[in-house]
Amino acid sequence: RTTIKVNNTFILWRWVGALLLLPINVLIIIPAIFLDLNAPEFNNWTSWLAVVTGFLGLALVVSCVRLFAKSGGDGTPAPWDPVANLIITGPYRYVRNPMLSGVIIILFSEALVFWSLSFFIYTTLFVLLNMAYFPLVEEPGLIKRYGAAYKIYMNNVPRWIPLIKPYNSDDL
Repeated sequence: RTTIKVNNTFILWRWVGALLLLPINVLIIIPAIFLDLNAPEFNNWTSWLAVVTGFLGLALVVSCVRLFAKSGGDGTPAPWDPVANLIITGPYRYVRNPMLSGVIIILFSEALVFWSLSFFIYTTLFVLLNMAYFPLVEEPGLIKRYGAAYKIYMNNVPRWIPLIKPYNSDDL
């Protein structure tokens, strides 16, 4: 029992570390640097639309994190501690990077809510950096880790623009 408790505690801290270093940092800590302490004024429909859209992005991120925890096996969503299993269910049937898509939706929503040009520039740079990182670093690592299964998945599911009809690996 002690071994299981230690392992569960270790796994919990791996996940907490991954979540604190990635989404919490990207979505809360870094953006806070660009903002002053004044609360946003919700005096127009775009602010409210941005909030609703941001919550949709958050729902997408949470669903992806849950999939990683449920189906990923050992590891976390962090690139330095990847999951053991290739996940091609849920939102991953429509687009290869739904978690990042959700983060980007949240970031642009935050920029609109706070009506912040510096936040918008940060978000744009974040998007451009990831548009370079994924094909140059992330995807070669996934091909190395998952082999032919990931290559088939890459050929059937787009990187950024979601499919209308979900990918089903059983169709092949």
